[in-house]
Amino acid sequence: MKEAINTQSIGKKLMSYKKHPGSFLLLLLVLASAVLTVGVLLYLIAYILIHGVPYLTPDLFAPEYNSDNVSLVPALVNTIFMTVLALLIAVPLGIGAAIYLAEYAKRGNRLVRLIRLMAETLQGIPSIIYGLFGMLFFVTALKIGYSLLAGAATLAIMVLPVVMRTTEEALLSVPDMYREGSFGLGAGKLRTVFRVVLPSAIPGILSGVILATGRIVGETAALIYTAGTAPQIAGSLFDSGRTLAVHMYSLSREGLHVNQSYATAVVLLVIVLIMNSLSSIIARKVASKNQ
Repeated sequence: MKEAINTQSIGKKLMSYKKHPGSFLLLLLVLASAVLTVGVLLYLIAYILIHGVPYLTPDLFAPEYNSDNVSLVPALVNTIFMTVLALLIAVPLGIGAAIYLAEYAKRGNRLVRLIRLMAETLQGIPSIIYGLFGMLFFVTALKIGYSLLAGAATLAIMVLPVVMRTTEEALLSVPDMYREGSFGLGAGKLRTVFRVVLPSAIPGILSGVILATGRIVGETAALIYTAGTAPQIAGSLFDSGRTLAVHMYSLSREGLHVNQSYATAVVLLVIVLIMNSLSSIIARKVASKNQ
């Protein structure tokens, strides 16, 4: 019975494609685009793994960096500090701005449209422009110097539009009946936002945080001008330190440890994969709990 139904559905699709040849052409283009995208992604991953895995030696994970082992451990620690600090700055500001735009600002307001336009424009600005701004403002004007704090503040400004826009879209996707039901039960605006709307929008908010985290971890240009390239673990927020991406760039630029730069890329790839997996698991658990 199921085979007969499947055969009939396939026949109907073929008849529709005969009536509309353009639909079949679009289907082929979509399939080709999907295959090409997946193929390029798999090629890049395979290329990095083939060139990097053989050089994941114990020297690469030594506690300290020197000219013999070019350890990535200090860069790994600095990457964790930089990511956490940048997210601590960007996420509360981005979520707060999104809550105002989606819940408190009058819908259709010209100011809201202008803010959205500016946020989308800022997302397309090259990271080196943020780096130059961070160097002129945080490093020079505020006299913070090349430090984790200057780098994290610059990265927070860079990913703030991403967090804000994704959070706003997640809040707007929550059905209005949730808000109306909460108001009908006597809850106020603030309680409705934080107890009803935000929990329902957490999967979308986490998507924005994942995108921001990926951009922070993989950033180089902005950090070279703000955080510096010191190969040791930063002792405080006002000390210079390189992240994994900057470490990989420095090794490949010097030309003496290209193989180790590929190994660093493997570690960076694994870290991003782990963070994305954990965020997806958390999003699914929160969504299932809300349902």
